[in-house]
Formats: sequence, C-alpha cells, structure tokens
Amino acid sequence: MKLTFLGASGGVTGSKYLLEFEGTKVLIDCGLFQGIKELRLKNWAPFPVLPESIDAVVLTHAHLDHSGYIPRFISQGFKGPIYATEPTRELCKILLPDSGHLQEEEAHYRNKKGHTKHRPALPLYTQKEAEHSLENFVVKKLYQKFKIGPFEFSFHEAGHILGAASVHVRCGKKTFCFSGDLGRFNDTLMTPAELCPKVDYVIMESTYGDRNHSNEDPIEFLANAIRKNITQSGVLLIPSFAVGRAQTLLYLFYQVFKKYPELKIQVYLNSPMATDVTVLFRNYINEHKLDDNECHEVCNIAHYVGSAEESKELNRQKGPMAIISASGMLTGGRILHHLKAFGGDSNNTILLVGFQAPGTRGYTISSGSRELKIHGRYHSIKA
Repeated sequence: MKLTFLGASGGVTGSKYLLEFEGTKVLIDCGLFQGIKELRLKNWAPFPVLPESIDAVVLTHAHLDHSGYIPRFISQGFKGPIYATEPTRELCKILLPDSGHLQEEEAHYRNKKGHTKHRPALPLYTQKEAEHSLENFVVKKLYQKFKIGPFEFSFHEAGHILGAASVHVRCGKKTFCFSGDLGRFNDTLMTPAELCPKVDYVIMESTYGDRNHSNEDPIEFLANAIRKNITQSGVLLIPSFAVGRAQTLLYLFYQVFKKYPELKIQVYLNSPMATDVTVLFRNYINEHKLDDNECHEVCNIAHYVGSAEESKELNRQKGPMAIISASGMLTGGRILHHLKAFGGDSNNTILLVGFQAPGTRGYTISSGSRELKIHGRYHSIKA
C-alpha cells in the first residue's frame, strides 16, 4: 500500500492525498493551493499522476482548499466519481461555479489592464467547467460503507462546516482515518466531531496544532468591539469566509443583541455566496446546534445585500454598523471595496475572524502592516 501527499503537507492549502493498492488509486480531497504566488502557481502545474489513472475522489468537505481543484482535475482527464455527503455536494454547487466565475473575472481584468505575462491570460477553469464537474458527484450518507476496488470507505462527523466528514478507510487488515478539517468540541454553532476510532494510521489536519486557542468568550469579545464601534460611530468591517464562519458570526451577533439589547446595530451580510449558504443552514437543521426557530431568528439578524449597486451604496453610509463580507483573507470580493472606503478611518475597526494564509492581505494586516495594495494601488490602513 502507498500513501502520497500531493498538497497540504508543510502548508495549509491544496489538500490532496493519494492512496494506492493493487492498481486502485483513490484521491482523498482535491483542493486548490491558496496564499503566496509560489503556492498558487502549483495549481497550473501538470498533475503529478495521470488524472485518468485515478479511480475516484473522496471529498471530506466543500472548502476550496479541499474541493476547488476538481474542475481543473476533470479538464485534465479525470472521469471517475466524486464521493461526498449531500450537504458537501450542495455547498460545492455554490462554491465551485463561483470560483470559476472569479477565475474568469480575474483573467478578464488582467487582459484589460495588461497585468499579465501570458497573452491572453486564461482562467484556471471556467464557471461552465465547474458546473460540468458537479455531474461527477455521488452522494453517500454518514456511516454508509462504500467500496472502491480493495478499499472500503465511510464518512463520519467532523464538526467543521455543513457536511464536513472524516473519512475512515479499511483495506484488508489495515485501517486509516483521514480527519479532514475538524471543528472544536465546544464549537459555537456546529455539532462536535466524533472521536476517531482505533485505527492503524491517522492522517490529521494541524492548522492550529502548534498553539492553544484563546479561552476568551467570543460573545463578549464581539460585544466589546460593538461598544467601541458605537462610541466612535464607526464601521465594524469583518472579512469572513462565506461558508461556515459567516453563519457563526450571524449567530454571535444574535447572542450579543439578545444579551445586550442596547448594542443592537445594523448588520449587513454582503456576500451573495454567504447568503446562499445561510439558506442551506435552514435546509440541514440536523447538521448544527440550532433548532428551527433559532435558525430562523439567526438568519434574519442581518440585512442581506444583493446587487453590486447596493454594495456600493454601503460605502456611502455612516456608522455605527457592521459589514460581514467575503473573502475571509481579503484576497478578493466585495470586502476589498469596503476596505478602500473604510480602512483609512481610525474610527473604524477591521475584525479578522479566521486563518490568514501567508501572502494574503489578511496576513499582511495581521502582521502589523498599515498599507495594502488593492486593485493596483496602495491604500493606507488606519482602522
């Protein structure tokens, strides 16, 4: 038996693990490399194994660093099934076409501005290719066993985002557990991950493996940020991942307003993708801790910004207010326009609420820099 690490080894993104035995090849996860340019260029390199030689992909969850390479993988020749839980497939229906759309927009912008060494600049994959890739998905329920050659697989609760699963594998007398990304046992919103059973080998994520999480109450932390926001009539700007983190933030705002009614301010969720994902939280009520009534109240805590025109109008408003918008690492999306509008005012606050990969604007800010390059120009950050 052979296990090869093709990504997320010595880094955080690009999760791909190739499991081989007796001629059968299965890829666990198929993620995009993200962050610094050196990593992103790996997405363009030929896949180290012939894609058509791989029998199947088994997907732990929908985040792009685990699923975002799928359309590219298929365009290079992969024709097999992609096994996933139902919520993971539904999230991929949102995430993958959006990723393709953004790739096309980026290529168009580079060609328009001449910011490219390649003539013309091309997208890694298109929205149409991403939509086509969804046809390869095969849904499996938690604990349902399924065979791929000599391997027997099953999904188990990982507690990370909707549909996230650890993958248990049996091959002959050998057993494996691929953790996928794990949620905390005391997560604010998601049900906890299951403990891993006794197995021969564990392949585990370790993004935060070198530190202890803060014991600070996130509700009190957010409440204090809102108090400052109100005192200074400022804008609380929150870059957020659209899948998982945005919904947790809505829940935290709900809890703050419930505990401290005097802190209630207008909250805007300015991410069409996060809006679509929030709808899925209502559809998969058993995947998180909220009951139907709580889910309804939490989902209605914010005003959902739809059109680009409404997003632009937000930049002309005054605080106190809070804006939750993607992307979570400030790599793109509507948050960049808000950062240009509000980042230069010391009365405003930028609240980073997720992992910031090296090479991203979020990492630059978290490292202490107070100048960011956005859309070809440098902007002073005084918030």
